[in-house]
Amino acid sequence: MKPSELETMRKSFNTVKKRSNSIKDSQSTKRLESRVREIKKYSIENNDELLSQAIESFRRNDIDVRMAETADDALKIIDDLLDEYDAGVVAKAKSNTLGEINLKSHLADRDIDVVETDLGDRILQLKKTDNKPVHPTGPASHLNVSNIAGIVNESLDVNVNPKPREIMEVVRSDVLNRLKNANVGISGANAIASEEGSCVMVHNEGNISIVSLKDLHIIVAGIDKIVPSLEDAISIVKLETIFATGNYVTSYMNVISGPSKTADIEKKLLKNMYGAEKVVLILLDNGRSQATPDCLYCIGCGNCVVHCPVYNAVGNEFGFNNYLGGRGVAMSKFIEDDETCFDSGLYMCTLCGLCTLNCPVAIPTNEIIENMRKLSTEVGFYPKAHGKIKDNVSKNDSPY
Repeated sequence: MKPSELETMRKSFNTVKKRSNSIKDSQSTKRLESRVREIKKYSIENNDELLSQAIESFRRNDIDVRMAETADDALKIIDDLLDEYDAGVVAKAKSNTLGEINLKSHLADRDIDVVETDLGDRILQLKKTDNKPVHPTGPASHLNVSNIAGIVNESLDVNVNPKPREIMEVVRSDVLNRLKNANVGISGANAIASEEGSCVMVHNEGNISIVSLKDLHIIVAGIDKIVPSLEDAISIVKLETIFATGNYVTSYMNVISGPSKTADIEKKLLKNMYGAEKVVLILLDNGRSQATPDCLYCIGCGNCVVHCPVYNAVGNEFGFNNYLGGRGVAMSKFIEDDETCFDSGLYMCTLCGLCTLNCPVAIPTNEIIENMRKLSTEVGFYPKAHGKIKDNVSKNDSPY
């Protein structure tokens, strides 16, 4: 990242800190933290049981559930669905899971136009190169208003002024125009309620509502998102919102529990009133079954990277794909392999523990990273300078 982008990112992070400081230490937030930790602990320990219940509940609700063991499996399912609907344009909502499976680049290879509906993601999409997000809920937090105006003007061939509202209106108009021919929407999910068979999604822009109104709505979510009940799912997204944005609740909270339907004519069930005629949920494993359980506690707020000294110094080169910072490095071992984990910044971490101190569910990322370094060394992935010192100590009783 450029020094100017790092500076802008740090300013954005400071804004989030100031906004969240006023509510994250409140008694209600502390109670919510305790509740969510218990929810995640129970859900991880009973994931197989909850997964079976979720599949049954979703099918009861007329949601088509597919299991994807790997990213390639998920992409194959999506490909078949897009072919079924003859989709040339896809409306996409913000999703770290879709970033994990590299959906956009995959569909670009198929000449399918994926339109980001989230403003930050759309700005990065228009940027075309060097466009990795820097925060899970504020992907373009490293770009100032002048940078963004330049990106929009160059990509859309317009002449917008560097004013936030003008930029928003131009991008919104372009997105809505491009989505006129889209009959498929794709999103992730913030939490999944096993008992009810419901996917919970939070957003401020209203864009997920647009995505979910397409003829086919595809939802891709990791199996780690499953919790016992809708009340549990709501608790998780409330806590995520507090630490991600500094607000108690987002503008919108969508609960998807089935395709659009009505029974207002003689109580006869009719599908596809206004929303999707078909909802497909793809539950993704992709290494989660083998992951260190502590890694799966994450609720996606991004507060760890906001406070991480390494991330604030080097930016998004510390992390894996859309999973940023130390927790992203840790997950890369299970999603990909040891080499990817090493390349993602395994030895960048200072092990200071600030991420854990500022994590609402207290993920011990520094301890996870330290253990992974031991395992990485055993299979030959470690800084070569460290290896030289080790050899010198072994041969000469000295690091020199």
